[in-house]
Amino acid sequence: MARAFRLAGLLRLRQVQQEQAASDLAAANARARDNAARQNRARAALGGTGADATSSNVLYAIAAARSSSRSMLAELEAADSRNQAQVAEAAAAYAAARARSLGLEKLEIRHIETEDGADLAAQQAVVDEIASTSIHRKGEDTP
Repeated sequence: MARAFRLAGLLRLRQVQQEQAASDLAAANARARDNAARQNRARAALGGTGADATSSNVLYAIAAARSSSRSMLAELEAADSRNQAQVAEAAAAYAAARARSLGLEKLEIRHIETEDGADLAAQQAVVDEIASTSIHRKGEDTP
C-alpha cells in the first residue's frame, strides 16, 4: 500500500493561497479594465462637445462642462495609475504563491513516482515468485 504524501496538507494550503492570489489578480485586472473604459468614455465625451456658442451663457456652460470633464479625466488617470500598481502587486503575489506551491507539487509528483516504483517492484517480486514456484513444481512432476 502506498504511503500518503506527508506534505499534502501544506500543498493544499499553498494551492488555496495560489487560488486566492489568482482571484486578487483577476479583480485588479477587472478594476483596471473598468477604469480604462471610463477613461475612454470621458475622453469621448470631452471630444464630443461641439455645441455652438450662441451666447455668453452657453459659452460659460460649455467651458464649465469641459472643465468638469477634464477634472474627471484627471481623477480617472490617477485612479488608473493606482490600479496599475495594484495589478503589478497582485501579479507579483500570484507569482510568489505559484512558486511556493510549484515546489511542493514537484515533491508530490516525485513521491508518487517513488511509491509507484515500489509498488511495481513488489508486484514483480510476487510474479517472479509465482513463476519460480511454478517452474519448480513442473520440474518435480516430470520423471
